[in-house]
Amino acid sequence: MILTVFTPTYNRAHLLPRLYASLCAQTNQNFIWLVVDDGSADGTSQLVHDWMQEPHAFRMEYIYKENGGMHTAHNAAYAYITTEINTCIDSDDRMPPEAVESILAFWATCRDDDTIAGFLGLDTDFAGNRIGTPFPEGIPCARYYDYYNTYGVRGDKKFVIRSAVARLYPYPVFPGEKYIGLNLKYLQLDKHYLWRSTNTVLVQVEYQPDGSSRNMWKQYRSSPRGFLHYRRVLMGLPFVSAGFRLRQALHCLPEAFFWLCRILHRGGR
Repeated sequence: MILTVFTPTYNRAHLLPRLYASLCAQTNQNFIWLVVDDGSADGTSQLVHDWMQEPHAFRMEYIYKENGGMHTAHNAAYAYITTEINTCIDSDDRMPPEAVESILAFWATCRDDDTIAGFLGLDTDFAGNRIGTPFPEGIPCARYYDYYNTYGVRGDKKFVIRSAVARLYPYPVFPGEKYIGLNLKYLQLDKHYLWRSTNTVLVQVEYQPDGSSRNMWKQYRSSPRGFLHYRRVLMGLPFVSAGFRLRQALHCLPEAFFWLCRILHRGGR
């Protein structure tokens, strides 16, 4: 088995069935689906275990952990996965029918290149509208940072990553906080690796009202130390521009303010 598709989930039992249906519809079923339950209390465990009894060609695995946020579920997944490559498909998303087949076919063209951490593919919404821009033609590989800051790529993209590489730079955990930007890992990996890219759609996404993408200011307030750590690491990357460093420094101001407010609030109790 080469590929693990893993899904971090927290109280998303109402959304998981459509993802499960999309996995059952894959034209290539040679993969593992790993569900990382981040402390759900809505029947997710029973739902997944019921599916594990159903006949399907792909293998299902399930792990449960106490709720700690998306980044801690990623840490748990990377520590657990044994396949050569993996990709994260969120609980509110689904895979087009040929996504696994496309991932395995593209990986076969570049797996022997030890200079790459993996590759990136495209996201669309459920109506088929591409999220952001495609990857530029004629760029066989690049840093993740350069795709966005040199070549003008925009919008969320789907990562397929070597599992051994994914275990590098585990996400830090700050007590009482449940968020840190997931691209922190990818930017740190840019110090050692490049990324291939393909303009093949690998996932269809639907952003939820309670998802992190739509609640960034709430995340600022609830996870200030995580955000400050994130900005400090990004400012220290050796390949980023002065303008990029300045933007990270400016972001530190509200994050430091929220951290100070939390300290003062605790001290006043």
